[in-house]
Order: sequence, then C-alpha cells, then structure tokens
Amino acid sequence: MFKKNVKTNMELEIIEQTKIIPYILMKYINPETGEIKIDLPDNITKIILVASGSSYHCARFAVDLLEKFSKIESRAIYSSEFLLKNVIPHDENTLYIFITQSGETSDTIKSAQKVKELSNLATLCITNNEESTIWNLCDYKVACYAGTEQGIAATKSFTSQMLCLILISLKLVEKIHGDNATIGYKKSLFSLPAVVDKALAKREDIKKLAAILAKENTIVITADGISYSLAKEAALKIKETSYKNISAAILGEFMHGHVAVLNNPSMLIYIAVDEISKRSVSNLNKIKEDYKPKLVIIGPAGEEVKPDCNINIVSENEIQQMFANVVICQQLALETALKLKRNVDHPRGLHKVVVDKNI
Repeated sequence: MFKKNVKTNMELEIIEQTKIIPYILMKYINPETGEIKIDLPDNITKIILVASGSSYHCARFAVDLLEKFSKIESRAIYSSEFLLKNVIPHDENTLYIFITQSGETSDTIKSAQKVKELSNLATLCITNNEESTIWNLCDYKVACYAGTEQGIAATKSFTSQMLCLILISLKLVEKIHGDNATIGYKKSLFSLPAVVDKALAKREDIKKLAAILAKENTIVITADGISYSLAKEAALKIKETSYKNISAAILGEFMHGHVAVLNNPSMLIYIAVDEISKRSVSNLNKIKEDYKPKLVIIGPAGEEVKPDCNINIVSENEIQQMFANVVICQQLALETALKLKRNVDHPRGLHKVVVDKNI
C-alpha cells in the first residue's frame, strides 16, 4: 500500500515526459535548418513494423500516421505472430522497423534475425538501449532517449517511441515532397510539452473518473482510426496496473455482436482525436439509448453526443491531440489502480527489462 503524497515511479515517469519530449526534439531536429537528423534508406515503398506489448501499439499508431503523411503502405505485426509466419513480406524497397524499449525483447530480436536470414531488406530499430542486441542487429537505428523506466507500465517510453515514429514519418514526407511539406507539423511538435502539462493539470477530473471506473466490472474502450492504437494501450495500462478485465475495440466492429456485453452495468470510453464522424456519433447515441452505459469521451466530444464525462485538451492538430489523450489515459490508469490500492510499480506476476540510461 502506498503512503499518502509519496509519488510512485509510474507517476514520476508520467510527469517526466515534459522533459523527455524537448530532449528528443533537440537530438533529432536541427535548430537552424529544421532538418530531421534521422538516417533512412531511399526509395521505400512499403514499411513493416514488428513489436510486442506497448511497442506494438506504437507500431499500430505509426501505420495510420505513415499512410496519412507519406502515402507509403504500412503494416504492424505482433512479434510472436511474425515468428509463426511461413512467408514474410519481402517486396523490394520494404523497410522493416523493430520497436523494443529494452532492445532485448526476445520475440522482436528473433523476428529481426528472421528478416536478416531470409532477405536483404533494410532494417531499422527504435530502442531505449544503444548497446542492445537489436541496436547491433539493425542497419538503421533510432534511440528514443526515454531514460530508465522503472515502472512496469510503459509511459514515457511509449510517448518517446511515438515521437520517434512521428519524426520518421515526417522525414519520409520530406524525402518525397521536400522540407517545406512538414514545416507546420514540426513547429507544432515544440508545443507538445505544454500540451502534456495541460493534460497533467486535469488530474482532479481524472481522479473523479477513476473513482467511478474502479467500481465498474464491464469496461470497454473504443475508438476509430489512429485512436484505436491508443484505446488498446489504455486498456493494457488499466489491465496491468488495476487487474481489471477491460477490452478495446474499433467502435464500428464493436457494434457487430460485441456490444452485447453492455447488457451488464458498464462503462464505455470513446477516444477521439478528430471531430467524431457522423457514423460514430450515430453508434454512440444508439449505444447510450439501448444500453445506457456510463459514457466517457476522451478528446473532442462535439455537440451531437452527450457523454456523462468528457476530458479534453484543445489542440492544434491530431499529433498534439494524441499526446494529450495518451497522458490523460496514463493518469486514468494510475488513479484507478491507486483507488484500488494496487502496487502500480510492481504488479503481481509482471516484470520488465529496464535500461540504465540518463537523458
């Protein structure tokens, strides 16, 4: 049990994100020219991202981001599933990206080795450990500079990997369309620490929501598009810190049978990064009318849906909104676990590889 006013590692690492983000930007964006200092191969036509756990959720986020910004076909695969494949994607000019906080995730390393053995395709890693197996194995390397993460639940390493993937996406756009194509987005990245601070300032609202969530047995987190990766990450964070049986789903797919779980007393959380589409508005209103769950929207709610709770940080673009939503969800997981008197830094049965690196 935690003593009052004593911050856990998880909380400290959530707060630390305001320092890590500008450090990553300093490392990878030239302050004079605005050039993104990440080395990538030329003529990429397809990207395959391979990872596990929270790193897979980052990979899933990157698929939508890469395809939107660069128009390059992309796909995310769980490391364990990749190892079971009889045939791996091996089209010419494919880039494989392997993501692992420690650089020592067994399934991810074996996946990279499999690519190396079966093809001569380019490989890139994103890791927190510049002396790791994955770092030495891959052709191109991106350090995410998260520093030591002691908490079991990935927080600062998750946003660090997100930011690195955003920079890679923007770099690919510059290769195709020139530096001017990314000026607005790059400028908005330097406002991310302020966005995270605003999300941290929602702590009291999040505590109130966590007190309700802690009492619920049926909880579903839904989203559409790029936010689906965050729904999966939020569900994982709450599972591993609170031990709650919580699921994540794409809202449209959830309507096909899965919605029946809401016949139990329940809470439905919807994560929005853009204006909610008319189809999703219709689905959310139907759910509220038919099943009457507690409805929570994280992100912009609009006026056509009436949630019981809405926590939002007004942002310039979808990248800022994603970071705001991530930090809100991290705090929700933390506060729910603390309400249930869980040990968030040492959940039963879980452990992680940490890397002793300082930013």
